[in-house]
Formats: sequence, structure tokens, C-alpha cells
Amino acid sequence: MPLSRSVIKMRLAQAACLDGSVSKHLVRQVFSCAASRCSAAVARGLDAPPQPVVIRVPRRAQERVEDVKRVRRKNLARVPTAQAGKLLIKSKNPVFNQAVGYTLGRFEEPMLTSKGWKNNKSFGDYFSINSTQSVPLFITEGKDGTKEDRHDQTGRRGTFGALHLCTELVETLQSHNISHPTTVQKQTIPKLLRGHNVLCAAETGSGKTLAYLLPIIHKLRQEMPPEEIMDSERKTRAVVLVPSRELAQQITLVARAMSQPFRFVTKVVGGGRGVGSIKAAFCHGQPHILVATPGALLKALWRSYLDLHEVHYMVVDEADTMFDPSFVGMLEEILLQTQVAASLSETEGLIRKAQLVVVGATFPGGVGELLSKVTDLGSMLTVKSRMLHYLMPHVKQTFLKVRSAEKVLELHQALKEVAPQQKGVLVFCNKAPTVNWLGYALEEMGLRHVRLQGQMPAAMREGIFRNFQKGLVDVLICTDIASRGLDTQRVGLVVNYDFPESYTDYIHRAGRVGRAGGSGAGHVLSFVTYRWDVDLVWKIETAARRRMALPGMETQIHKPSTKSCS
Repeated sequence: MPLSRSVIKMRLAQAACLDGSVSKHLVRQVFSCAASRCSAAVARGLDAPPQPVVIRVPRRAQERVEDVKRVRRKNLARVPTAQAGKLLIKSKNPVFNQAVGYTLGRFEEPMLTSKGWKNNKSFGDYFSINSTQSVPLFITEGKDGTKEDRHDQTGRRGTFGALHLCTELVETLQSHNISHPTTVQKQTIPKLLRGHNVLCAAETGSGKTLAYLLPIIHKLRQEMPPEEIMDSERKTRAVVLVPSRELAQQITLVARAMSQPFRFVTKVVGGGRGVGSIKAAFCHGQPHILVATPGALLKALWRSYLDLHEVHYMVVDEADTMFDPSFVGMLEEILLQTQVAASLSETEGLIRKAQLVVVGATFPGGVGELLSKVTDLGSMLTVKSRMLHYLMPHVKQTFLKVRSAEKVLELHQALKEVAPQQKGVLVFCNKAPTVNWLGYALEEMGLRHVRLQGQMPAAMREGIFRNFQKGLVDVLICTDIASRGLDTQRVGLVVNYDFPESYTDYIHRAGRVGRAGGSGAGHVLSFVTYRWDVDLVWKIETAARRRMALPGMETQIHKPSTKSCS
């Protein structure tokens, strides 16, 4: 007796639906074919005993089922799964989390939290790049990327004495609680002591200032007898060029502290104070060490207060700013008036030329073209940190997509959370008017702060950063004038109220925390508001997930082409 139509329908549906993704059209097609065969058998009046109905799925249908299964397995494999251990990337949506132990494949596309941040619905989203170590690599890392564990001939391990600096300098460092050199200091100091021209590029806060000041002071002590040091007719032997007055004052204090046992005279000349202040720096004779901004130094040269032909050491600090179009013209004029050595032999003897040191946290693009006019690029040794242009692994960095009108409230909340720690806070804005406006807004909220921006008169800027360093005030609202070279060991939080306009600016701002000698690693909080900000965040997040350097940054000196030389 033939099966009922409902039973046949049920069995056909069970057989046809081998995979949940098979279309209803395919089920109907299989059912129609099988039902017609059963109807034909009943019509022929076959009296055979009831047999189970066997339905054969067509080969083409089976292939379609397998194709669907393969696609589903591939899609499931792309869904990230939770992994045990510490997170490198922590997102608001856990789907985008990435564990520290997970490594992206060479051709694997990272799943970015910020990928959809150009959509207006993304406001309120955030992600953090967590710190993966507590101590900076420039403190623990040796030249070969391992922890330093070498002894010199006297058994001194990792000390400044092992670098063959004079005893007085080593004792002065110890009196300031500085006993172990950083990686960049271990690599740079010996080269400068031997007389080489050096380009030193290392991450912010790694101790580059001492890396060039210590060998210069050591060699000045060897070259100058005591009677010449006390002579009122002394000549300026070392010049340090920096882009801002605040940085010039800071380096001057360090140079005076380190050279105190030798009674070297160190003076500073900066812009914005008039010619009278520049003249005052030379009224009692030239200093042994002069720290200056380019504009102020040119004014001193035009009035014949000093002669750069007498200089034995020329340092260009914060190179990425000094080779910027706003400074490069003045810098070129200064270097052309300095007799820079083109070989190692020219830095020795009674008649000698100046040893050149170029220092920075980022490589400027046009450095090779200018330096080729004053020296042989082949004579310059490059000291480059292994983590140059990488995001700092010991500093937590948070990115928050926030509307412009809500940034003040988010800043207020962040300042309230960090206030009990009594650490310094730097709030960066892109423009001077924003600094002033934000200052008024924080005043209305009752938050004590100071402001620092380039449009302020010199008298107003005087001492602002020094008071911040001393802890007289904890919040400093500033432009990028405070992101270059300034010592910010007490800073625990950096806030990018305005997102920086370039990778270089981001590296320098973030570098105000987690510095050598500082307490704690610190935190960087960035507000992301505009669509053009998101493009930069994409690249930063990708670099963090792949553990690679930021793209598009210079990593070496490029020799100028023959066209540019002609």
C-alpha cells in the first residue's frame, strides 16, 4: 500500500535538507521529482509489499551543499575568539580585542576597531593599546636587543665609568642619582669621545641630552688647562642649538650641573627678549658652552659677539624641528659659518674643526641635503634605536571617538580621575587660540592650570614650565611647543585634546610620559573627532596590532640627488 502524501513529504524534506543553507526551491524540486515517481508506481497498480522510499539527491545539488558548507567554515574561521592572557588591544567591542600572545600573519588583515569611525554612529567607541612591559627598552636593552650584562676591565657593570668618562663626571652623575647609562648613551658617548660626527636618533625620553653633553664636557676638560678656563678672554667651544627658549633653559641647567666641578661657564640666549638680553650673555666674556635658539644666535653673530670658527662642538638638538622650513634657513646660515669637520682627523690637533652632532627622536627628511653642504655624509656615524618610530610598549594609549562639544566634559572627567595622584598632566591643542579658550573653560569648572603657547610674550612664558616641573601646578595646557625635548619626568597623563596632525607630533607628545628617570609609565588619552583624524588612527592601530614601526617615517640619511646638488 502506497505511503500517504504527508509521510512522503516529511521524508523528502528530511532527506533534502542536508544543510540548513539549502534553498527552499531545491527542496521543492527534489520533492516534486520523488512524488511523481511514487504517483507513477501507484498508477501502474503494483502490489509489491511496502518498501521504504529511497530518495537520491542529484549530484549537482550535493555539490551546492558542499560549497555552502565550505563558505560557512571559512566565515567561522574569520571570527576572532577570546584568547587567554593579557590583552594588547582592548576595545569597547570585545570582538576586536587582541591578545599579547597573538601574532598576525604576514598577509592577514587586522580587524581594526577604528575602521568604522568615519560613521557618525561610532561616537562613544574606544580602544586602548595596553602597555606590555613596565620598564622602557632603552633602559633594559643592550645593543643586540638583550639585557645588558657586560663588565669592563675593572668589573664595573653598566656604569658611566665603563664608558671611560672622567671620575669627576661620574661622581657628579651619582650625586644626581644617575648611575647606569641608557642604551643610546652607551652607543653614542664612545663615538663622540673618539671624535666622530654623529647623527643620534632615538625614542623620546631615552637620555639623548646627556648622551652628547657628557662627552663634550669630558673633552673640554682634557683640552683646556685650568688657567684657560679662568681666563676672561675665553672662547666659546661648544654650541647647542634648540628650537625653543624653554628647551634652551632646560639644557642650560643640565650643562651647568654636569660641568660644575670644572667651573665651565654656560650661558643661554633665546628669542623674544630683545638684543639687550643677548648682549648681556657676552658682557663678561664668552661662555665655554652656549645654548641658543637659531634666531638669537644669528643676532649674536651679526653683532660679532662670538666667532663660530672657534667652536669645537656643534650640536643640533630636536633635529626634526630644526630642519623644518621655519628653521632650516637660519640653521643653514649658522652651519655654513661653522667649520665642520669632514673627517675624523680634522677633529684633532691644535688647528681643528668642529665636531657635529645631530640629535632627534625622529629622522627629518631633508637632513641629508643640508648636511652635505657642510660636511661629508660618509663621515657621520648613525646611532639609531631599535625602537625608533615604534609605539612605546611601556605606555598605555587610549583612543576615544568623541564629539567636539563633549571633549571638555571628557577632559574634566580625566583630570578628576588623575587628581589624587598629584602627577603632572599635559593637555595638547593644535592652535594657540584653542589653548586660551580651553583655559577659560577649565577656569569656569574651577580647575587650576597654566597655559603655554608660542604667541605669549616672553615675559609671560618665563618660568611657566619651570613652575610646572616643580609641581606648583599640575595641569599645563599647551601647543606642540611643549612636546619637543622638554624634561617631563613628573607627567603621568598626556591628553591630546586636539588629535595631532602627523605621526611625528604624536610620537613627541606621547613621549612626554614614560621617560628615563620618571616614576611610572603613564597614560596617553587621545580624543578623535574629525574624519581626517581617523585616517591617522587607522595607521597607528595597524602598527600596534602588527608590532611594527609607524609607516612613512624616515629611518636613514638620504644623500641628495645630483640634480639637487647642481
